[in-house]
Amino acid sequence: MTNLNLKRLKAVAWKEFVQIKRDTRSLAMALGIPIFMLLIFGYGLSLDIDHVPMVVWNQDASSQFSRDFVLNFKNSKYFKITGYVDNYRDIEQKINDGSIMMALVIPKDFSRWIKAGDIAPVQLIADGSDANTATIAMGYVRSVVSGYNINLITNLFAQHGLRAPKIIDARPRIWFNMGLTSTWFIVPGVIAMIIMIISALLTSVCVAREWERGTMEQLISTPIKTPELIIGKFIPYFVIGFFDLIIGVLMARFLFAVPFRGSYFLLFILSALFLTGALSQGILISVVARTQLMASQLASLSTLLPTVLLSGFIYPIFNMPKFVQAVTYLIPARYYIVILRNLFLKGSGMYVMWDETFFLFLFAFVMLFWAVKKFKKKVA
Repeated sequence: MTNLNLKRLKAVAWKEFVQIKRDTRSLAMALGIPIFMLLIFGYGLSLDIDHVPMVVWNQDASSQFSRDFVLNFKNSKYFKITGYVDNYRDIEQKINDGSIMMALVIPKDFSRWIKAGDIAPVQLIADGSDANTATIAMGYVRSVVSGYNINLITNLFAQHGLRAPKIIDARPRIWFNMGLTSTWFIVPGVIAMIIMIISALLTSVCVAREWERGTMEQLISTPIKTPELIIGKFIPYFVIGFFDLIIGVLMARFLFAVPFRGSYFLLFILSALFLTGALSQGILISVVARTQLMASQLASLSTLLPTVLLSGFIYPIFNMPKFVQAVTYLIPARYYIVILRNLFLKGSGMYVMWDETFFLFLFAFVMLFWAVKKFKKKVA
C-alpha cells in the first residue's frame, strides 16, 4: 500500500467514473434502486398489527353487558368489526375466504353469569394460518378483556356503594420509540441493507468487466500497481455509495419521519467504514469470479440473504438458535444496523458503539487487504 502514485490512481478513478457514466443501466440501478427499496420496505413492510378484521356473534345482544363488551373491541384501534353473524357456518365461510381474521362469540347467558358473579366465558375463533399475526392479535384480545374486567369490577362495586378492591396498575413507559412505530425500527435497517447490497453488486463486476472486455491485459501492461488499480476502482463507487447513504438518511428523516438523535459526524464516519468494507467485498468477489454473471450472483448470495435474515434487520438475533447466533457475528450488517438504530433512535455516543466500530474496521481492513492481495497482474 506504500508509494502510491497519485497521478496513476487519479487516472484509474477517472477512467472508472467515465465507464460508470457511459453504463446508464448501472448508474440507474445505483441511484434508483435505493429509493425504490426504501419506498417498498418503508411503506410495505410493517410489523404493526392494526385493524384486525373480525365478526361478532352476540347471542346475548339484548343485554347492556354484552353490548359494552363488544364496544371495547369496536373502540380499539387493533380490531375492525366488519359485521355481525348468527351462526358458525358464516364464521367458517368468512375465515376460509380470508375476509376476517377472528370471530368473537358471546353466549346467551353472558349477562346472567356476570350478574351472578360467575365466570362468563366467551369464545374467540382465530385464523391460525398466519401464526405470528394470530399470536399478536390474541395478545390484543387479552388486553381488551383485561381492561373490560377492571372497569366492570370498579362499576359494580361503585353501584353498591363499596370500595373497589385494589389492583396492580402497571404503567409502561416506552423509551426511544414511544408510539412503537415499526417504521422507525425498519428504515435504519433498510439503509444498511441498501448500502451492503448495492455496494457489493456495483463493485462485483468492475474487475470482471475488464477481463470480459479484454481491457485488463492493457491495464496489466501499464506501470500501474495493484493497490493503485484496486483503490482507483474503489473511489467512484465510494462516492456513489455515499450519495445513496445521504438519500437514505434524507428519506428517513423527512419522508418517514424517523427521528435522528445522534451525531451526523459519527453517522458519516462509521458509514464510510462500513461502505469501505462492502465495496472491498464486491471487488474481492470480482477479482475471484472473473465473469460478470458469476460475480453478480456471488455478490447477491453473499449479501442479500445474510443481511435480511441474519443481521437483526427483521428477526431478533436473541430469538435465533445458538449456532445461528454464532454465525451472525460474521455478518457485518449486524454491527452497522445496531449503529444506525443507536444513532437514529437513542442518540448514542461513540462510547456505546466501540465494539461495533471495531468489527466494522476489522471487516473493512480484511476485505480491502484480501482484495489487493488476491489480484495478480498476470493474464493467467
